Amino acid sequence: MRALADPTRRAVYERIARSEEITVAELTQHSGVSQGAVSQHLKTLRTAGLVAERPEGRKVYYRAQPQGLAPLLDWMSFYGVFWRDRVDALRLLLREIDPVVLPPPKDASV
Repeated sequence: MRALADPTRRAVYERIARSEEITVAELTQHSGVSQGAVSQHLKTLRTAGLVAERPEGRKVYYRAQPQGLAPLLDWMSFYGVFWRDRVDALRLLLREIDPVVLPPPKDASV
């Protein structure tokens, strides 16, 4: 989570995830970030297991490693259940307070 907390690093990761493979030079183009800064972000993403690299000659190609997101997905699914229950309870409470504002759904029993 810390690796993706930085907005610039998250933008770098998103560009990598949208590409099959991408080089540092391609990541740097139109990013407004220096090649050195992109390289530092890539190092952090690589250390976190979010990207893999493949050297080919003088270029290094980066690709997303989806399994690196597993801890984040586990954490989100744990808290997702917590929030889903709380939102359902809030929905019921709001219906009790003012059923006109939040009428019951047409296809659900909640």
